[in-house]
Amino acid sequence: MSFDVDLFVIGAGSGGVRAARFAAGFGARVAVAESRYLGGTCVNVGCVPKKLLVYGASYQDSLAHAADFGWQVGKSVFDWSTLIANKNTEISRLNGIYKNLLSNSGVTLHEGHARLLDANTVEINGQKISAAHILIATGGWPSVPKFPGSELAITSNDAFFLEQLPKRVLVIGGGYIAVEFASIFQGLGAETSLLYRGDLFLRGFDQSVREHVRDQLEVSGLDLQFKTDIESLAKTDDGRIKASLKDGRELIVDCVFYGTGRRPMLDNLGLENTGVRLTKQGYIAVDEHYVTAEASISAIGDVIGDDFGGEAATARLQLTPVALAEGMAVARRLFKPDEYRAVNYQLIPTAVFCLPNIGTVGISEEDAVANGHRVNIYESRFKPMKLSLSGSQERSLMKLIVDADSDVVLGCHVVGPDAGELVQGIAVAMKAGATKAIFDDTIGIHPTSAEELVTLRSVTRTVG
Repeated sequence: MSFDVDLFVIGAGSGGVRAARFAAGFGARVAVAESRYLGGTCVNVGCVPKKLLVYGASYQDSLAHAADFGWQVGKSVFDWSTLIANKNTEISRLNGIYKNLLSNSGVTLHEGHARLLDANTVEINGQKISAAHILIATGGWPSVPKFPGSELAITSNDAFFLEQLPKRVLVIGGGYIAVEFASIFQGLGAETSLLYRGDLFLRGFDQSVREHVRDQLEVSGLDLQFKTDIESLAKTDDGRIKASLKDGRELIVDCVFYGTGRRPMLDNLGLENTGVRLTKQGYIAVDEHYVTAEASISAIGDVIGDDFGGEAATARLQLTPVALAEGMAVARRLFKPDEYRAVNYQLIPTAVFCLPNIGTVGISEEDAVANGHRVNIYESRFKPMKLSLSGSQERSLMKLIVDADSDVVLGCHVVGPDAGELVQGIAVAMKAGATKAIFDDTIGIHPTSAEELVTLRSVTRTVG
């Protein structure tokens, strides 16, 4: 059977673009459809602009500590509009880069909403295109639970385009997005509260990390409120927002930011015209090779959720580098099978760009014990040298989790300046199976915070 293209990718985010480029490089005829913006969530309303705002927020501390190092700094004034305008310029530049990447790879770009007509046909802008293979990579979309006044809340999509910085912000949630944006708003000068219904945010992270970050955020002036939730939101007479909490309290704020979750973006995709099935959680169900119940259709990235693969479910993380790896895997499987290899979801490093940063790779102390390991814990807390001349109370945390029998390092967790940059290198060592003895035998770079990880000698505790 003859098709117009060999691969049609729906969604020009990180994973979709990577799959398209690699497939075209392998000689396939490839087309991509994007209805919003090139680069997807990460480039436009996710990782990239968020990190730029985090950098902006971090200057507050740098300016405050400059005098301790001899700099005479005048009164500093932050201008939100300048940051947002410069952010928009950078994102526009990246959009152009993504467009050039596709064009230079020989990929045909269709700007508009693509809809499946059947297992091998896509309709976009009134045009029907047949494809031997279709890849769904439409990503996720922020969601706000329905309750009285929920329409008054904003999400991360909206926060990047606020006309002015709110004076008083209430952030709802306990995951990456909520904790990061709470730090951003607080760092840029807004009076900020972070509200989470559980006992402690960042569920799934190592308990030492969670507690340490809690303490550091409180020292920074962030108002943390646990074990409560929103009952309703309502406009006040002066145009602000009254947040009524389930514990009976009321907060008056200028902005309510929801960072409680994201849903797969499957709106009007035409899945009902195919044999594609969804999981109980509403994600696209795929096997271990990202193939759906319809053999010609695959799916990657945030649309497949955190667990996939049928009975032998594989835990994954909804992260941009994971989607990139999956996109490459699909392209190889379809058009370069001799180079195909499954994505390895073990030891995926990740970072939370709150202030201070979190960097982590491997399992937590709690998971190590739950999985039957007997582990030696090496833990250190100290004031980073960058702050040694200042009055800052910020402290860094470094923690290694080591299998007591094999000496293999099972987990590394860091809280402090540039934690993500540091942990990326540690992840390579752990992928190679590094033992604690190898860490001990590695000569540190002095003076750095990172050298602490190769000079930890005393076992803090043994558990399991």
